[in-house]
Amino acid sequence: MQLRQRPRRLRNSETLRRMVRETRISKDSLIYPMFVMDGENKAEEIASLPGQYRYTIDRMDEELDRLSDAGVSNVMFFGIPEIKDEQGSQAYAPDGIVQRALSHVKADYPHLYRITDVCMCEYTSHGHCGVLCGHDVDNDETLKLLAKTAVSHVNAGAQMVAPSDMMDGRIAAIRDALDDQGYTGIPIMSYAVKFASAFYGPFREAAGSAPAFGDRKSYQMDFHNRREALKEALLDVDEGADIIMVKPAMSYLDLVREVHDCTDIPIATYSVSGEYAMVKAAAANGWIDEDRIVCEMAASSYRAGADIYITYYAKELAKFIKEGLIG
Repeated sequence: MQLRQRPRRLRNSETLRRMVRETRISKDSLIYPMFVMDGENKAEEIASLPGQYRYTIDRMDEELDRLSDAGVSNVMFFGIPEIKDEQGSQAYAPDGIVQRALSHVKADYPHLYRITDVCMCEYTSHGHCGVLCGHDVDNDETLKLLAKTAVSHVNAGAQMVAPSDMMDGRIAAIRDALDDQGYTGIPIMSYAVKFASAFYGPFREAAGSAPAFGDRKSYQMDFHNRREALKEALLDVDEGADIIMVKPAMSYLDLVREVHDCTDIPIATYSVSGEYAMVKAAAANGWIDEDRIVCEMAASSYRAGADIYITYYAKELAKFIKEGLIG
């Protein structure tokens, strides 16, 4: 046949396919979520997240060394305190678990970029993401504690804060609090489009943060809604967010693209615990090629418009990028 247009011409060798690749992935854009807990000499594997651990500060170097060796330079810390209370006071305590972990990493691993999750759910005895008024989360009272937590994290060495609570107005509250303390250069990565999702199940085991009653549907988003997602993103941009996150990743790639198209700041997406757990379970049964699935999932997020990818597979992806399996 006399075909002038033959798209297959650009697919006939690996060198050519890489030359014309539309989506480029760098290990510099990967963020690894890491769980740190109170106690001594513990590295506890998380049953629903095979290969992921909770570390005490005296054992966290094991994972920090592996991240450094893999070339992953960005770490987001989630704290698991020994003591929880209704106010979540260990979230903003100067000697809280995240604060002490930050001080350690700042001193011993200065090449790692330190990001912190800012929320109350890991620290409250009731497991909700803020201060309660009866059985409801008091939005405006919670803002005060979120701002206090963000400042305490930066005081301890955080270089970026990432509020995940989904309270209205929290980006403005945190921005004002940081600026008042002279931290005008600290960026905020907002969990702006965070859905009430069943994909978070394993994380709640990992962090011990399942609600003691009810659910989080009054503050996390309804997964049916598209326009509301864009509204949340644009509100957070107006309030001073520097990076916008869509969470989860895999089932919400349409919104990664839409948020990318309606904003002019970097977009992050979080490949959450449920995604990781499903891949691990299927791979353990021999049903999928784990490495190829991980690469395909990551590429889909970047192709949709993500600039930053938060993933429990960060070390593996850095290796795959080096080996040319993705990137």
